[in-house]
Amino acid sequence: MTSKLLNVMMTKSKIGRLKSHQQCLKGLGLRKIRHSVQVADTPENRGMINKVAYMLKVEEV
Repeated sequence: MTSKLLNVMMTKSKIGRLKSHQQCLKGLGLRKIRHSVQVADTPENRGMINKVAYMLKVEEV
């Protein structure tokens, strides 16, 4: 069984954001603007994505 993947790209800067939002970006593996990573579609990752959705672009793979 293969798990679904999400392609997540950071579109806005993390400078000046809440510390918890910066930690969500770090948890997703995002480092800088226009950096893109693939993460598993799990409830934990979805929660982090929902918290900082205003800074991300998300696509299903």
